[in-house]
Amino acid sequence: MTTVRLPLFPLNSVLFPGLVLPLNIFEERYRAMMRELLKTGEDEPRRFAVVAIRDGREVAPTAPGLPDQTAVPERGPAAGFGADPIQAFHRVGCIADAATIREREDGSFEVLATGTSRVRLLSVDSSGAFLTAELEELPEDAGEGAGALAEGVLRAFRAYQKRLAGARERSLTGADLPDEPSVVSYLVAAAAVLDIPAKQRLLQAPDTATRLAEELKLLRTETAVIRHLPSLPAVDLTRAPTSPN
Repeated sequence: MTTVRLPLFPLNSVLFPGLVLPLNIFEERYRAMMRELLKTGEDEPRRFAVVAIRDGREVAPTAPGLPDQTAVPERGPAAGFGADPIQAFHRVGCIADAATIREREDGSFEVLATGTSRVRLLSVDSSGAFLTAELEELPEDAGEGAGALAEGVLRAFRAYQKRLAGARERSLTGADLPDEPSVVSYLVAAAAVLDIPAKQRLLQAPDTATRLAEELKLLRTETAVIRHLPSLPAVDLTRAPTSPN
């Protein structure tokens, strides 16, 4: 079992390998994380782990009434995640490689990272300035029939795109879709309009074929649903929404 210890960035979203993740960093715990990552040489990856929040706040309350009227100010790396932070997170996440970390004049950061590989969360350490985690790197096995499933998913995804474009009364940005099964599985998982639990199930699928089979079911269901929904949010196929950290 290959393990690694990395800074941990919990988000109210699921990061997939290959997905671009823009971040707007303003909380002190994540500023400290970025300052630490900047100590890494430019020729080395500046890696941190992203996990989806199961129960907790992405942005901790910083003053009475923020972000809600009953909020009590919290401090520290685990603020908003309870006494045992690991219980607040989904256990499978994704390593992110920060290609750009730019500090602004006010001390906040603009970050652009890309998901690289899946990891399983083993433990969380909240003793420092920011959360760190011990992580087990997860292999991406193809599974049985991944190639044929990928072809079916791409056909279903194109039909899904057409329904989305019709629902928004404009065309989606055209892009050449990949044909490598694992890339297809992650692209579709990221692009489909699904809630966090559904996306999390796709991320933690045991192999590519299982993920593709689940996506085929979801795409067919969602395509049918869209027929009755006149308005849906726009989707960028490779980029997650900017997180307010």
